[in-house]
Amino acid sequence: MLTFKQLRYFVAVQQHGHFGNAAEEVCVSQPALSMQIRDLEKELGLCLIERNARSIRLTPEGEEIAKRANQILREMQDLKAYAEHAASPLSGTIRLGVIPSLAPYILPKLLPALTKQYPALQLDLRETLTATLLSELKHGTLDAVLVALPVEEPDLEEAPIFEDHFLLAVASSREIDERKRMGPDDLHGENLLLLEEGHCLRDQTLSFCGSIGQNQSANVGATSIATVLHMVAAGYGVTVLPEICADTEIADDRITLLRFAEPQPSRRIGLIWRKTSPKSEDYMALARCLRNVTN
Repeated sequence: MLTFKQLRYFVAVQQHGHFGNAAEEVCVSQPALSMQIRDLEKELGLCLIERNARSIRLTPEGEEIAKRANQILREMQDLKAYAEHAASPLSGTIRLGVIPSLAPYILPKLLPALTKQYPALQLDLRETLTATLLSELKHGTLDAVLVALPVEEPDLEEAPIFEDHFLLAVASSREIDERKRMGPDDLHGENLLLLEEGHCLRDQTLSFCGSIGQNQSANVGATSIATVLHMVAAGYGVTVLPEICADTEIADDRITLLRFAEPQPSRRIGLIWRKTSPKSEDYMALARCLRNVTN
């Protein structure tokens, strides 16, 4: 008999392309997962996966079954979400994804506010890069994500939260007029320190700085803003910093923050969820709470 467990395990394999990683995600042993996949193939009478010693690949039939299985699992999640929402608004569990350049700065404000206003709500948090969050949102493993807009996906709903201006962080040892408003031309000759590939903040910085950023940027392999700022303080270069990070990260008098000239560069932060979700009203309420704690 076909089971939801088999579909969930198969979708995990499809997403990871690896039996071991899929087993880890669904919290079972690899042999147990492999047995469920074999049972699924036997039940359907189809070969879903091409296996060899080094890799796995879905067959054409497997690709189609994976597409349909994803849809079934999303509908199951929506069914559960509807039941929770019908019982009480912003209750039950919401699986929220947040990008790393927001999570440490917005969650300490958001979580106490939600606990006070919506005590029946349980928030399961996931912090990772934008591309991963959007993929997990579309596959139904996350309910909503907090990222930089726009995200041009026709199946997703966006609720803008706030505008986060960018600042320039430089070493305080330099002789610089703090009243001066900076522009991209002021970055000529500077070593622009950036987060590693995959971080949307890196892409936003390069977009603002244009060819200057591309020619003189330094990928320091850092995954956190704190690491980049330590390098700025030590005189290795300058960096662009979202304003929401400033109060938390700048406790070092070796760093000076400078504003950019108008129109100030910024990123627009928003909450995103699937248009098909029955909990859209809950996510709108969550967006209002986010606006309250960030204004």
